[in-house]
Amino acid sequence: MNLESPRITVEKSAQELFDLLRDVRNFEKLMPENIAKFEVIGDDSFIFGLKGMPEIKLVIKEKIAPNKLVLGSSASDKLLFNLVADIISVSENSSSIQLLFEGEFNAMMAMMIKGPIGKFIETLVGNMNKL
Repeated sequence: MNLESPRITVEKSAQELFDLLRDVRNFEKLMPENIAKFEVIGDDSFIFGLKGMPEIKLVIKEKIAPNKLVLGSSASDKLLFNLVADIISVSENSSSIQLLFEGEFNAMMAMMIKGPIGKFIETLVGNMNKL
């Protein structure tokens, strides 16, 4: 299952936005209001939980400055997926970003999580201006 957030423009250079996302502590600012838990557990990983959803551990798996950052769920999670930040430089002081959700799920699970995950990544990208 692949989902894409809308692509938005942020008033930060691609490198600046990449650096902000590389610091996992900044993801707390992007989370939706219904977050039940957010805990940084390492320089490249954090756990978050939304009300009514299981807690998920995300780890930075790949960094290609300043255009791509890949976060992946932990193998111990019930939901195995990658969250890819695709950053494109627009000008010296602005860039555009889109979040891509990539996961393998059975048809029933995909049907159940498609709406909530789609809304989640839209919220994350919509909050990019808070960084």
